[in-house]
This record gives sequence, C-alpha cells and structure tokens, in this order.
Amino acid sequence: RVKVVESGGGSVQAGGSLKVSCELSDWIYNHAYCMGWFRQAPGKEREGVAAIDGDGTTLYADSVKGRFTISQEHGKNDEGRQMYVHLQMNNLEPEVTAMYYCAAEETCSATLSDDGYYYWGQGTQVTVSS
Repeated sequence: RVKVVESGGGSVQAGGSLKVSCELSDWIYNHAYCMGWFRQAPGKEREGVAAIDGDGTTLYADSVKGRFTISQEHGKNDEGRQMYVHLQMNNLEPEVTAMYYCAAEETCSATLSDDGYYYWGQGTQVTVSS
C-alpha cells in the first residue's frame, strides 16, 4: 500500500520561507500520476494549494501563485517505488497558517480538487506569525 509522509512544517515569521516535503513509498511509477498539496486552517474547509502530474504540469491556487513552487523528484530506488514532492513557500503571510497535507493519485491529471486523490498523508503544521 502506498504510504504518504509529510515533513518540513514549522513556525516562521511573516515574510519568511518554509519548504514542506512529502515522501511516497511503494509508489508504482507511471506517467499518469498526480500529486498535490492541500491545507486546512481551523474552522475552514480544506483547499487545494498546488498540484503536479507525471507530465510536469503544475497548478496553483490563485492566492499562492508567484510565491509557492511545487516540484517532484524520484527516489534512489531503481524500481521507481519512491517519490518525493516538495512545496517551497516564500514570502509567507499569517493567513497561510494551516495543516498542510500531501495527496497522491495513480491515474490523474494535476488537479486542486481533493476528490481527485486517494492517498493522503497525516499532515504537517505550518504556522506563520506576524
């Protein structure tokens, strides 16, 4: 079963940067996959932040365009069963404080809809103070 584990969250002051990463284990690599980052703040619905697919197509929520960058890399395992997806976040504002979740789907195009993903991590907290 695919395992999704996030890391890299933390606390930073407004204007700072953070990078969160996601490791996917036992991942069956093919070009049809997609991966995404979502966030959920207390009292709010979960929302899509950024997504990327096997063709390298990326999508961003309007609120993060120009400040967040999603990227992917393959693990060292030659069997292609490990992948990483990163989210570099710059010029952070307190409004982005939330739990950030990584999600993956084996056959899809990049999407910011959480309905498009089957595998989810437990989340990593990002806190931006003013």
